Amino acid sequence: MNELTSYSRPQTFWLVALRLLIGWHFLYEGIVKILNSGWTAYPYLMDSHGFLSNLFHGIAENPQILAISNIINIYGLTLIGLGLILGCFSRVASIGGIVFLALYYLSHPPFIGAEYMMPTEGSYLWVDKNVIEIGALMVLIYFPTSQIIGLDRYISKIFNRKSA
Repeated sequence: MNELTSYSRPQTFWLVALRLLIGWHFLYEGIVKILNSGWTAYPYLMDSHGFLSNLFHGIAENPQILAISNIINIYGLTLIGLGLILGCFSRVASIGGIVFLALYYLSHPPFIGAEYMMPTEGSYLWVDKNVIEIGALMVLIYFPTSQIIGLDRYISKIFNRKSA
């Protein structure tokens, strides 16, 4: 029995549930943006107050870079969500999710005295939902389940046949 299948049933269930929940969060965020033809990252980027705020403001103020940023956001969120839900290229999807969340965190860090126009769901200090979701994605990287329940199981079989 390899290490990927050595989880207990409850461990497998909750790890897969975690993957599906995070996948849904990313997928839904992407779909909402796809369905809203007027969506743009402009207000979010201009609301940045972190130490990288000049970078985020620069992206927002350049129409070509903003358009690229919008496309990356919309379709990146959607593809990350699909990858996690389907268990397809889950490691890549998890790493992509971590990159997105780190950028969101850096644009709106929950530091003392930071006030943002965009509404938040609570009061945060240093640790917010982005950091928590980054931690959860790290768990999924180090305790993968897509080889057990997911398309990665079938993809790896195809590649193993070709290399044999």
